[in-house]
Amino acid sequence: MKADKVLFITQEITPYVPETQMARMGRKLPQLVQESGRQIRTFMPRWGNINERRNMLHEVIRLSGMNIIIDDTDHTLVIKVASIQQARMQVYFIDNDDYFQNRGMLTDEDGTEYPDNIERAIFYARGVLETVKKLRWIPDIIHCHGWISAVAPLLIKTAYHDEPAFQDTKVVFSVYGETPKNNPAANFRECLKFRNIDDQLLDNTNIDFSSPDALAQLAVTFSDGLIQTEEGVAVETLDFARKIGKPILEYPGEPTSEAYTAFYETL
Repeated sequence: MKADKVLFITQEITPYVPETQMARMGRKLPQLVQESGRQIRTFMPRWGNINERRNMLHEVIRLSGMNIIIDDTDHTLVIKVASIQQARMQVYFIDNDDYFQNRGMLTDEDGTEYPDNIERAIFYARGVLETVKKLRWIPDIIHCHGWISAVAPLLIKTAYHDEPAFQDTKVVFSVYGETPKNNPAANFRECLKFRNIDDQLLDNTNIDFSSPDALAQLAVTFSDGLIQTEEGVAVETLDFARKIGKPILEYPGEPTSEAYTAFYETL
């Protein structure tokens, strides 16, 4: 398929957060894809350790203000934006006081995973998709990076499938070494339910919703293809993908637009 418009739903981008393999990928890959002549849009959470003043984030009022209901509780969606001038790249940030303000990424300062990480991932994914609808931009490929993006493939293929922006979109999920280590919260499945996502749909998967690997399995199940972004990582996730017949691009080395866009166009 064509891959002229690529949406990146990303967990980390340098320089907004400390540099990691994922943050470097979040910064470099969208730029490479854009420089190859394709259009991009890039999203990440407004993590609590992001300095808004130094990075010149500002709220986009026309995109903000929607309430997203998760487990019967309303959470206000706030959209902010900033630019990486040297890359000529704009980044949209999903923000909410309950889920991101003054909070770290996967864990708190003591290294304890946040008990509502599942809800945070759902809010992030729904926030991105609702914002893309408002932007009236139709992606050919949606490329998800990191555990915080893992709910997006499910939503795109089910609850948002009939939306004009996502009807023909293919979804790619990049697997990394960092994943949640704790078992999901007891309300995991209940929080996922939205529109046509119900017990019957979730029961018809091979996902172990009690496993720490549940988010990765969810992303794999509803993605059209996977990319291994670091050599030797996420072996169990890749084995799960092979078991259910998902196309995989095994670690292709340092990112190039050719390797990634060629994989996009095979889907």
